[in-house]
Amino acid sequence: MNTVEPLRDKKQIEAIRKILAAQNLRDAAWFTLGINSGLRISDFLHLSVGDVRESPTRWRDRIRITEQKTGKTKDFPLSASAKKALAAYLVTRPDAQPTDPLFPSRKHGRPLQRGQAWQILRDATRAVGVTDPIGTHTLRKTFGYHAYQAGVDLAIIQQILNHSSPGTTLAYIGIRREERDAVYLGLNL
Repeated sequence: MNTVEPLRDKKQIEAIRKILAAQNLRDAAWFTLGINSGLRISDFLHLSVGDVRESPTRWRDRIRITEQKTGKTKDFPLSASAKKALAAYLVTRPDAQPTDPLFPSRKHGRPLQRGQAWQILRDATRAVGVTDPIGTHTLRKTFGYHAYQAGVDLAIIQQILNHSSPGTTLAYIGIRREERDAVYLGLNL
């Protein structure tokens, strides 16, 4: 399995979101949910409309799922940007029922598949000049990377991502040598 990287540049993230929104609001919504939740793609692609929305005008305060890989329950709030992207997208699906897939494939109505999501993400990242290895896990890694860069305690990120050690989390989120070197060069006590 190839190692993929997080999206580190916020300007590139916004450019990717714009490209996805221009082609399909569904894709912009799953991308935004992915980078704001830390969920594995297998978990968020299988959400139903009712997992995020109680009614056409009322959002759930929290998403509660059982992770497919670990069997653990995950309960977390939706960020404002995720709600905004989902709201813009779900306006295009006024007849969506609570049991309908949140992110259906255009061809058959079943949940979008991981391979389809990867292709969509790869095309959008390449269009904005991302050259790092990209995969569907990039979204989860992006969440962890930006949480860490924002100063969130590593132990909290480790818990959110269900990692067994801080070292695993640091390696996972792609902290590069340059970022570690900056600590040495910037401290100057």
